[in-house]
Amino acid sequence: MLELKHVYTRYGKVECLKGITFSVNQGEIVALLGANGAGKTTVLKTISGLIHPVAGEILFQGKLISSFSPEEIVRLGICHVPEGRKIFQRLNVLENLELGAFIRRDKSSIQEDLESVFQVFPALKKRLSQKAGTLSGGEQQMLAIGRGLMSRPSVLLLDEPSLGLAPMLVSMIFKIIEKIHEQGKTILLVEQNARMALKIAKRAYVLETGQLVLEGSAEEMRSSKAIQSAYLGGGVQH
Repeated sequence: MLELKHVYTRYGKVECLKGITFSVNQGEIVALLGANGAGKTTVLKTISGLIHPVAGEILFQGKLISSFSPEEIVRLGICHVPEGRKIFQRLNVLENLELGAFIRRDKSSIQEDLESVFQVFPALKKRLSQKAGTLSGGEQQMLAIGRGLMSRPSVLLLDEPSLGLAPMLVSMIFKIIEKIHEQGKTILLVEQNARMALKIAKRAYVLETGQLVLEGSAEEMRSSKAIQSAYLGGGVQH
């Protein structure tokens, strides 16, 4: 469904992605693991058109999208839920969700999708008129994911959804991701909490300094001594 072929990306003169190649099949949760600065967020920004690769190809359902704008990519069905939530703090919850549907004109279906978001995130329905910036960290993460779902994506790019959350909330967010996946969404998940990511993912890739160094099934990754040492030990939040 989504494929990167020998993709190189730069920030100025700094080469951030160094010829990475990987794929995400329809209906999968694929985890992208790596330490801070490995290039995980850059991968998602490159897929979503916020950065354009200097070489290589990005294909979505066989269509070359490497040079597309972020809006064109959202219209195709790829939605990026960024690290740090990036909600509109001065707008209320409903306004944030409605902005997630900015590319759409099907008003009746938008209302249906709002109700679907409330089924996944019932806490948001109780706070529709509340300013987004006054929500708790967990609620803001729910809002960021809910806003992404309002674009009706077929692929969801999730960047560090558990970042900064208490352990109890981390478990809840991962259960929600599983629920969204069960509703038919394909998910590319960037997560530093490798233990949790590998519990719900089918496959995983490991990125180090802009290069893919390992790939395999989530089960293989969980049993890999290299992965256990680097990502499932004391340095990673459990």
